[in-house]
Amino acid sequence: MEHHLAELASLDVGQLLPNEPMAPHTTWHIGGPADLMVIPGTKDQLVRLVGALHERQVPWMVIGRGSNLLVTDKGIRGVVIKLGSGFDDVRFEGKTVHVGGAFSMIKLSVLAGKQGLTGLEFAGGIPGSVGGAVFMNAGALGGEMARVLKVAEVLLETGELTWMTADELAFSYRHSRLQEMKGIVTEAVLGLEYGDRKEIAAAMATYKDRRLRTQPLKENSAGSVFRNPAGHHAARLIEEAGLKGFRVGGACVSPLHANFIVNAGDATASDVLTLIEHIQAVVEKRFGVRLIPEVRVVGER
Repeated sequence: MEHHLAELASLDVGQLLPNEPMAPHTTWHIGGPADLMVIPGTKDQLVRLVGALHERQVPWMVIGRGSNLLVTDKGIRGVVIKLGSGFDDVRFEGKTVHVGGAFSMIKLSVLAGKQGLTGLEFAGGIPGSVGGAVFMNAGALGGEMARVLKVAEVLLETGELTWMTADELAFSYRHSRLQEMKGIVTEAVLGLEYGDRKEIAAAMATYKDRRLRTQPLKENSAGSVFRNPAGHHAARLIEEAGLKGFRVGGACVSPLHANFIVNAGDATASDVLTLIEHIQAVVEKRFGVRLIPEVRVVGER
């Protein structure tokens, strides 16, 4: 990686951080180091970076705000790309929103509401970036990205920029085509509707109050760990299995919300993975339902 580091530095691809600990870049605050993290500040830098990595066959992955992500204790081999300030902007044009891939979903939902635009109230509790939300088809409270996304600009692994429509992204529950291909969402165009500012603000306040009462928002977590199986709620199955508060090392099933695993202060990725496997085994034995993780596990095992 040292040889590639010198080459990348000469190409002006952004900030280079060798052996960067990943824990500070994830909401779980867990994870070993990446061989190299690169933070491109502009689209030109990002295009040059991905093109150079493709040409040299260097493995890479992209992260957003590190929610919904578990990095293993051994860390990540290759390059981790994290979009910088040039991808953290938003522009409103009537009911259409142009927003950078690194922009905060929570911040976007608040700004949309202030513009009198409805459709993003569900995003008020999603701690990730716009790019990550498109990648995962993030959703909550009956809403999801598939319902508001018009098109997304995606940088392919070859270094080519292309626009993909919602149909081309093949959205389904917590899934998009981007999970089967290598690409980075640099920008998204959303279509919202006009609404009453007071009603939007009241709805968001209600949702926030519910989250504060039912989710461990003040603790380090990655949000919901498991997808909801058809006809079931993962949290309810875990709670009925008697696993609220169950702990492995520093990883604990939240007593407040059973589909959250919190870092009690010194959790390792191994603790979390062991706890996930235990939850799966207990729930499957008791209810015959196999829980599928929603969180992505990345890094060297």
